[in-house]
Amino acid sequence: MNKITAAITCVGGYVPETKLTNFDLEKMVDTNDEWIRTRTGISERRILREPGKATSDMAVPAIQEILRKKNLQATDIDCIICATVTPDMVFPATANLISDKLGATNAFGFDIGAACSGFLYALTTGTAFIESGRYKKVIVVGADKMSAIVDYTDRNTCIIFGDGAGAVLLEPSTDDCGVKDSLLKSDGSGSKFLYMKAGGSLNPASMETVMAREHYAHQEGQSVFKFAVKGMADVSAELLDKNNLTGDDIAWLVPHQANLRIIDATANRMGLTKEKVMINIHKYGNTTAATIPLCLWEWENRLNQGDNIVLAAFGGGFTWGATWVKWAY
Repeated sequence: MNKITAAITCVGGYVPETKLTNFDLEKMVDTNDEWIRTRTGISERRILREPGKATSDMAVPAIQEILRKKNLQATDIDCIICATVTPDMVFPATANLISDKLGATNAFGFDIGAACSGFLYALTTGTAFIESGRYKKVIVVGADKMSAIVDYTDRNTCIIFGDGAGAVLLEPSTDDCGVKDSLLKSDGSGSKFLYMKAGGSLNPASMETVMAREHYAHQEGQSVFKFAVKGMADVSAELLDKNNLTGDDIAWLVPHQANLRIIDATANRMGLTKEKVMINIHKYGNTTAATIPLCLWEWENRLNQGDNIVLAAFGGGFTWGATWVKWAY
């Protein structure tokens, strides 16, 4: 009997209509278009402006696109794993709210919070469910409404982040395609460089925490950049070495879209030309857990069955990792 692998058989994505350009930010904080573009590669990002809309409201249309493409009913889904650091609420899980809005009454679901590496963590988890033979259709969705936790008076963070959602369907396969290997890592000592101070059990919400603006994401940019360049590049190279692959074997690098310089460093370490790297940071900024699936969504019609692709990410926590996927369709 052939070994069961978890194949990505469809992708879906969603970004809000509202654009926040660098020129818009020039009117809000002390910055300018050239400064932002040269340091990050970002020109604009999408923002979920509509009142009463949350992370789940971006995840749902991304998953609905998959259901349409595959001619599936929501009740066909066995499990929904949502990677996010901007859940609709502390509880219930955003995955449960997504299931309800979809009508996925046969699915169980849960959230994974690993910041920008969340999609890779969730994909590896979903892969294990498929490989075990227990489930046949697992949705992995990365979704974040970063505008909800960004301080738009802080020029160091407000230029970076945007909102969006991307999803994949995992199904069992017995050919050579699917998720082949993952290397996932974490280091909690990095928490002091990228975090949200208040809102958890350590510093519960209070008048004092709100007035001190402690419910926004805080980042020490230089420290995070240094760790991210090394971590994302090293783990990607390690994944190739472990599986006896070289840059020539890789059709595409799908990097987390945090900073163009980090992406370039990772590609160089893997021996890849820019033509093999998916980049959409200029349009969407850093959508945290959504960046990698949004790339797959945009490049879907350029992917071919059997393509070797490497997904790589680095996020707050610190969390980081790389995954080797052989494309299934």
